[in-house]
Amino acid sequence: MTSSTRRPVLMRALLASACAVALLTGPAPSAPAVAQEAASAVQDLVLDNVSLAFGDTLVTAPKVTVSGTRLSRDDLLAIFKADAKDAKDPAKDLWPARLQRLDAGSLTMPELRVERRDRDRRQVVTYRDVAARTIRAGRISELTAAGATLSVEGAPQAGSGSYGRIRAEEVDLTALARLYSEAGDASSPLQRLCVALAVENIAFIDERGTTVSIARLTGRDLAGRQTPATWRGAVEALGDGGLAEDDRAKRARSAGLLADLAESVSVGSLEATDLTVKEVKGDDPFSFSIGRMSYAGGAEAGITLAEIGFGAKEAQGKIARLSLTGFSLEPTIAALRRLAKAPLPAGTDLAKGDAPAPDLQEAELRRLTPVIGTLTLSDLGLDLAQVAVAPNPAAPRDPLKAAKLVPLPPLHIGLRGASMSFGPPKDGVPTETRFTLTGLTMPASAVEGVPGLGSLGLYGYRDLDLDATADTTWSEDKRELSFKGLSLSGKNMGRLHLAATLGGIGPEVFDPDAAVSGFAMLSATAKALDLTLENGGLFERFIDAQAKVLSLKPDELRKEYVTASVIGVPVILGNSAAAKAIGAAMGKFVAKPGTLSISAKAKSGEGLGMVDVSTAPTPAAVLDKLEVNAKAE
Repeated sequence: MTSSTRRPVLMRALLASACAVALLTGPAPSAPAVAQEAASAVQDLVLDNVSLAFGDTLVTAPKVTVSGTRLSRDDLLAIFKADAKDAKDPAKDLWPARLQRLDAGSLTMPELRVERRDRDRRQVVTYRDVAARTIRAGRISELTAAGATLSVEGAPQAGSGSYGRIRAEEVDLTALARLYSEAGDASSPLQRLCVALAVENIAFIDERGTTVSIARLTGRDLAGRQTPATWRGAVEALGDGGLAEDDRAKRARSAGLLADLAESVSVGSLEATDLTVKEVKGDDPFSFSIGRMSYAGGAEAGITLAEIGFGAKEAQGKIARLSLTGFSLEPTIAALRRLAKAPLPAGTDLAKGDAPAPDLQEAELRRLTPVIGTLTLSDLGLDLAQVAVAPNPAAPRDPLKAAKLVPLPPLHIGLRGASMSFGPPKDGVPTETRFTLTGLTMPASAVEGVPGLGSLGLYGYRDLDLDATADTTWSEDKRELSFKGLSLSGKNMGRLHLAATLGGIGPEVFDPDAAVSGFAMLSATAKALDLTLENGGLFERFIDAQAKVLSLKPDELRKEYVTASVIGVPVILGNSAAAKAIGAAMGKFVAKPGTLSISAKAKSGEGLGMVDVSTAPTPAAVLDKLEVNAKAE
């Protein structure tokens, strides 16, 4: 796969077009008075074989035509003197200052080539018919290109691609230059870079034959803020190491740079249509497509995917809509800030060449978890390939060929809706979660091996239609984990609902070290449990199926179960009052299935621990520690 490398390639190419125009057309330091007078009239100028190298990027243009400008040829050419400085005012010759003096009716280039080298990697983007119109103080009213080609050579993967028409509105080259070359801090204001951007017909193919295409990509209200290391400095520094570094000092610096960059970018909206990814070579070809993908920025960013399709040898599927709302990077940025300020281990002396010792990076990385918000899915359809083993008449005596695989109709699984909500995280652990499934449909044969569901086919269910919910809350102050609602229901079956409260659940239970979390779980206690079973037809089917197996009439079997519930259950549980209440409620439910409710609450405020259960001599001794209520309706 090459998805991890495409975004930088595409974004660098788009930004390069704006940067290149700026670098090729900026004005020079003040010229002699005679030259300025000669340039005072509006004129058209043509520059040939223009090239500029800055850092690891080389920009070249065979021909540049500047129309409707008062700048002289010397003004335009002087910008390529990268080492030129104004002795009286060094800041006067920096890129932001130069670009702010840029003024022209239009600037056109039949071809613009941007080449970037990074270690063993080489990227070349060639733009066709580049035009910048109405340039005032370094701001371009409209920037367009008829198209572009892209080539990538070297690690991690080579490839080639192309763009169709590119158009940007209100591009501020001066602000872009400030972000890349001038330092700032969190108090620096956001600077608008581009009001609108549109790119058509994006296509890329790598050396493995994986293709990526986007019919149209648009964005609005792109803005940025200066950072202490500048954008360019931060990106270059992160290229030399990141949060995976063993050296704590390097990790701390990377964390600070990432936090700066995360807070320095603002995107109003993004949208992509007809995005497809295809892998046609290899043993397992696949395809993936999105009809429309949109992103909305702001305090709580959100993303929506529509008309999703995917397919491989073993599975084909589609999703009508997938959305994420309430997403926030605030906890991630706060965790990065803490990591950036984390003190070095005691005894470390960097002046003497000491290297900070590696520590538990997993815990640090887990704290970077953002506020995920709510993930919602609608109308999922999944077809799974199936095969059966059948005798092979052609080779009945050959044990290696005695059986053959016979294709079967695909197994279809559907889902009308699903949602997952996550509350604000505490050290990377969401304090609240809610999970719902609505209309999970499948053949009963699909769950034959699932405990509790595997016998549904024997009870006459050919197709299943299930709903499920799970709602949990963790309170660090109370050291409690509450299961507000765990439920499973099925069409023509009924509903099982469970609520429980566990005590002794502190932060150590979620420690990334399995030994620490496992030991902490030993102190967990059960404080309360509520179980509700609502019959919707499943119990009658169960009685009928079991009666056939035992050669009894359903009413005869039902009476035996009533007796076993009323007499047998209390005997097993110790014949206490609580045991008799449970048995009586179960017997009433079996006689006339409706709703069975059983609740238990620990008499001790601390709850019932594992030690209490394991050391109890009888079940009755456990029930004595509980307040039990049972009823059937």
